[in-house]
Amino acid sequence: MAMTTQIPHNLDLVIDFVNTVEYDIGSDSLATVDGAATWLNERGLLEPGATALTSSDRQSAVALREALRSLMLAHNGGPPDPAAAEAMEVAARRGELAVHFEGDGAELRPGVGGARGALARLLVPVAEGIRDGSWTRVKACRGDGCRWAFYDRSRNRSARWCEMAVCGNRTKVRAYRARGAR
Repeated sequence: MAMTTQIPHNLDLVIDFVNTVEYDIGSDSLATVDGAATWLNERGLLEPGATALTSSDRQSAVALREALRSLMLAHNGGPPDPAAAEAMEVAARRGELAVHFEGDGAELRPGVGGARGALARLLVPVAEGIRDGSWTRVKACRGDGCRWAFYDRSRNRSARWCEMAVCGNRTKVRAYRARGAR
């Protein structure tokens, strides 16, 4: 059976959100209110005419990003972080994330707009991925200083690094040198 290359439930949006910071080069798209607003607008998470983001909204976005990263690290063998689920719960409640029924269908979506609704929209793919188990394939790289989010496409869900050729190789070279130094 061939592994699908498509990332389910729009989890790639969540991965992109977590990857708004690149620790190895010191870049952070959410470092400013304008940067956060631009990122959310470019992905269609803020509705047209939404009120301007505030510093508090930016801080909420960063808190959610780091909570998601913490969970992704736990999917990759890192320690669980109970505060991460709490931060996600806060974002869901602020965005009034709920099931909405229309006709014969049901949809999980925020009940408010603006930054709160945008951050809650980021949790919809997570909730859908939790339901079918695909969320556990979303991981953060275990490479020193990397922490890049990625979707584990390996058959046995054992990927540890975002790129074997980069982070995996660095880790293996360090281990080899440590063994040689003994």
